Amino acid sequence: MTPVQKAIWYIESHYLKDIGLDDIAAAGGVSRFHMSRAFAAATGQSVTGYIRARRLIDAALALAKGAPDILAVALDAGYGSHEAFTRAFRDRFGQTPEEVRANGSVSQTQCLELLKMDETFVENLAPSRFVDGGPLLIAGFGQRYTSETSLAIPSLWQRFGPHFGSVPGQKNYVGYGVCCNFDDDSFEYIAGVEVKDFADLTSEYTRLRIPPQRYAVFATTDHISMIRRMTHTVWSKWLPTSGHEAADGPNFELYPESFDPATGNGGYEIWIPIKG
Repeated sequence: MTPVQKAIWYIESHYLKDIGLDDIAAAGGVSRFHMSRAFAAATGQSVTGYIRARRLIDAALALAKGAPDILAVALDAGYGSHEAFTRAFRDRFGQTPEEVRANGSVSQTQCLELLKMDETFVENLAPSRFVDGGPLLIAGFGQRYTSETSLAIPSLWQRFGPHFGSVPGQKNYVGYGVCCNFDDDSFEYIAGVEVKDFADLTSEYTRLRIPPQRYAVFATTDHISMIRRMTHTVWSKWLPTSGHEAADGPNFELYPESFDPATGNGGYEIWIPIKG
């Protein structure tokens, strides 16, 4: 079993209890940081988002069977108010708790889709090289995402695109997509470039200092649409069996000058921070 499969087994066995990322990472045999990244790559959800979804499914099934007290169902699902429960329930199922109870049913397909895991790996993926990377100064456009909203990251690149090549202090024409500032539910993503310094940047730019770090680098000429499968393979298959441990720090996509954002072709690299 991969760390994520172990984590899902643990959640399915314990989600009615008060469990958190530390418990789930321990069940998967990896660090909090590793579990957070691997779980998001495999399921498209954060660990806590998955737990909430699992509890909401139980709540929906209870209401479909006619549970009389919606507030009691909300409390069992971990929500402190009827309003918060209704908002989350509607976001997940497109119906209010009252509507599901009145209809007496909820779509089983819809329930299962909430817990879908991508089990497909890139075959024979291995690092193209290991790099002792020096410090980097990154400037670009940043935004905070959850695993669920990360599908909107390409729109951030669209906003940054007109500035590419004219960022004050830009060193070259290499693009960086940096994931950083993680918490249990979200992370910051910066679409940017390397700069010489931050002195002339205007307030519209997000700034990030990346300290020296050792990386495992995965290079590919595949289309950009393969990036989620590659990321999933790195975190769920390669890293757990590699003998390496992920370092708690920014990881990033590197887009060389050959990459064409209009077609998604031209190759790119995934840089994963590792210890040692």
